[in-house]
Amino acid sequence: MGSLLHNTKSSGQLSLLGRILKPLLGAALALGASFAFAVGPVQMKIGTVVWIGYGPFYVADALDLYKKYNLKVTLQVFTDPALIPPAVASGALDGAMLTYDQVIGQVATGQMQKVVMPIDYSNGGDAIVADMSIKSVKDFKGKKIGYNPLSPSDFLLSYALKTAGLSEKDITPVSMTPEAVPAAMASGQMPIGVTYEPSLSQILSQGGGKKFKVVFSSKDAPGLIADVLVFDEKVIKAKPTEISGIVKAYLDGMAYMKSKPDEAAKIIGKFMGVSAAEVKEQLGGVYNIPLAEMPKAFAKSSATTSYYGSGDIIAKLLKDKGQITKIPATESTFDASFVSALTKK
Repeated sequence: MGSLLHNTKSSGQLSLLGRILKPLLGAALALGASFAFAVGPVQMKIGTVVWIGYGPFYVADALDLYKKYNLKVTLQVFTDPALIPPAVASGALDGAMLTYDQVIGQVATGQMQKVVMPIDYSNGGDAIVADMSIKSVKDFKGKKIGYNPLSPSDFLLSYALKTAGLSEKDITPVSMTPEAVPAAMASGQMPIGVTYEPSLSQILSQGGGKKFKVVFSSKDAPGLIADVLVFDEKVIKAKPTEISGIVKAYLDGMAYMKSKPDEAAKIIGKFMGVSAAEVKEQLGGVYNIPLAEMPKAFAKSSATTSYYGSGDIIAKLLKDKGQITKIPATESTFDASFVSALTKK
């Protein structure tokens, strides 16, 4: 009887203890969940330039489309695209929007910066403009040409000169940022310049549209100037979920542009410092690659819309110019797993 009484008391004490601990445990779990929520979204910093092809990213930024992927993405704008790869290499940026020729240049020097998603390719948005006395690329011989070294403008010019049987030795190069080209040409000091939107439209609108013209553009070399989303290999291994979220938010931004073009044009225009009407006009100079077509960029092909096809031409040009000493394997310039995972879904 005494033993039974003891057990009953023990059982009662345990029951009482349970009633005390249960709410405390519930409070602890709630506090833990609250703390996890308080940690907030993962911070990511992405380098960019002002370029119409990056419109979906600008929309995602303005509408905070990253939020549902538990991300807080900051876009850091550069006026000189050549400064972005070093910032990625140093860890100052988590990732960047670059042109594919820049990626080849980085990988060739041992910096493992890889394409995780194709963004667009220029379809006239990058161009070589000249005064009306210049009839063709052959007329560039002996002329001053303003452009940004080690940039897409440099690459486009090199390609154009090659098509005309010329090289850099046949011109007088003048180093300047793409944004500085319109003023230099307006002053009459520069007969030829290489730039991209929105600076391109600024030049072509001068003199009522009768002062300058496009002599050669990315439309003459589709796929050769391709914009890509890039991350260092270390970041790819450390933050695959976050990178996937950025890709998804970009696709959400592109979907918004398609469903609400007028609102999207206003958002993009605000970021770029141009009107919504100018945004719509400039969008004609780029081709944003839809998800269904993205795998083609990673597929082995001689087409310039494939990194194998365009990369072969780009790498040879860069090597001929002495910008790289060796041509990297195409496979080492990208990681197709993120696009592959999304297209399978």
